[in-house]
Amino acid sequence: MVGQRPGSVPRIIAIRQMIQRFTYVSLILAAFTLLMLSKADTVLVDRFRAQVVDAFAPILDLVTRPVDAMDRVIAEVQELGHLREENARLREENIRLLQWQSAARNLESENVSLRELSAYVPPTNATFVTGRVIGDQGGAFAHSLILNAGQRDGVKKGQAALTGDGLVGRVASVGHRSARILLITDLNSRIPVLVESTRTRAILAGDNQDRPRLMYLPNGATVSPGDRIITSGHAGALPPGVPVGIVSSVTDGLVQVQPFVDRHRLEYLRVVDLGLTGILPATLPQQEADAP
Repeated sequence: MVGQRPGSVPRIIAIRQMIQRFTYVSLILAAFTLLMLSKADTVLVDRFRAQVVDAFAPILDLVTRPVDAMDRVIAEVQELGHLREENARLREENIRLLQWQSAARNLESENVSLRELSAYVPPTNATFVTGRVIGDQGGAFAHSLILNAGQRDGVKKGQAALTGDGLVGRVASVGHRSARILLITDLNSRIPVLVESTRTRAILAGDNQDRPRLMYLPNGATVSPGDRIITSGHAGALPPGVPVGIVSSVTDGLVQVQPFVDRHRLEYLRVVDLGLTGILPATLPQQEADAP
């Protein structure tokens, strides 16, 4: 390996230092020259600056395009995130609004049903209990309802069950918290009634169909479709004058009555206590039971 000549390294270092000093001085002179030129001829300097900017403009344009594209991508991603949050918030708000709408509709339906109950005004000496239908035992062999009111609420056997449209039935049995309502369409239902226009007495008998029959009409009695039927109050079982229904058809001595109350749409009932004594108690007193 050929060695370096003595003194070559210091010479190279000296040359580098000289070049650095020259460059430094040249830059200072160039800056001073530009400063003087800008003071002396601003038009020339502005033209030179414009040429430099024009020269670097394509490079700056190429450099800034990816940056602008990246900014747009970031902005779109952020916007998508905001849209997702907004959609989630709107979905939750929509669910809450649907719940409020359902609650409002239920309240409106209940208010309508309760307002309909007020259409019938019982006598001043009567007391009543309002209950909600919680069970429907309607079928081929029985037409009855379960009410969420019982002995603790003052409900007694034999009391009339009404709505604002008319008679629904009567209380057939009572528990502590509930009562069973025998509908006027039940096979075991027998209601003393009157033909309102002629005051003709009859018995409204259920047959487990939607249209009960008028039975035991007097000979020669005239009944026509459209005649209103009301309770007669005979036998002290039910209050008189309660609307029951309207005669729907008269065919070969078979008189059918369309009740004013649709049993399939019952929600609330009013059980009226008039203090009537026509219904036998659930259990006879011991003395009467022991009597010969």
